[in-house]
Amino acid sequence: MPQIPQTLHELTVGQLSARSGAAVSALHFYEAKGLITSSRTSGNQRRYARDALRRVAFVRAAQRVGIPLATIRDALAELPDERTPSREDWARLSRAWRSELDERIAQLARLRDHLTDCISCGCLSLETCVLSNPDDISGQRMAGSQLMPERKPSGRA
Repeated sequence: MPQIPQTLHELTVGQLSARSGAAVSALHFYEAKGLITSSRTSGNQRRYARDALRRVAFVRAAQRVGIPLATIRDALAELPDERTPSREDWARLSRAWRSELDERIAQLARLRDHLTDCISCGCLSLETCVLSNPDDISGQRMAGSQLMPERKPSGRA
């Protein structure tokens, strides 16, 4: 991993990519989504503050556990003066995201547990399928396929 001299306070996109492990295209995407920011040189080249390394690490760690980018952006926006997330920030945010992650884990466990049944049954029934309609939730809400929206009267006879 290339070392960045301590006297260097701004990083090129290539340096940030090399140090963070994120592709240059990912860094451009993160910037477009408001997750990191850069300044421009007189030659219009991007320069990132050194703290962008920590922000990219924060984004990538949150993504790895399945947190959507919009949620990550909102979390970063809550920090005063766009400061770099600290260990305490991560602890607070991870506690807030825990219930959402627990629900995703439960959904994945249900999928895993019923995947073999679905492959072998071949029913493709939205009324009884444990994957597309767990616990017949759709049957409690309405009759018919959940993929087809209910038709509203058009007013014509």
